[in-house]
Amino acid sequence: MRITLESDYALRILTAMAEYKDVTDAKTIANDTSVTIRFALKILHKLVQGDLVQSYKGVNGGYMLRMSPDEITLKRVIELIDGPIAIARCLDSGEGCSLNCDKSACDYHHIFDIISIDLANKLNKITIKDVINKNYHLT
Repeated sequence: MRITLESDYALRILTAMAEYKDVTDAKTIANDTSVTIRFALKILHKLVQGDLVQSYKGVNGGYMLRMSPDEITLKRVIELIDGPIAIARCLDSGEGCSLNCDKSACDYHHIFDIISIDLANKLNKITIKDVINKNYHLT
């Protein structure tokens, strides 16, 4: 599994937004995170659809976090953008297994499944607030 650039940027955008006190326009968010405005708007749209961000229309419109940074986990953001966390394609429901779909016959499937679950659990324990405060444990 590789976390996409879009997930990386979504995490940056949410981290920046956690520091803002008020509704902030997309251009400011894009500038503060070094993300192009076009890509930032695409990501913000997904974050709004995922109920992590609230959008406001009008002259003073923009974006604001819908929930506290200590409620937004890295797992939730990555899965919102990239889909389920799986380090091998056979773990993703969209791909077939070359062993006639008998995933129990493959030792690697079992190993990768356990590692994927462990990774997802670790990402679920780290919040945007933890990252801001540098208060996360990776062991």
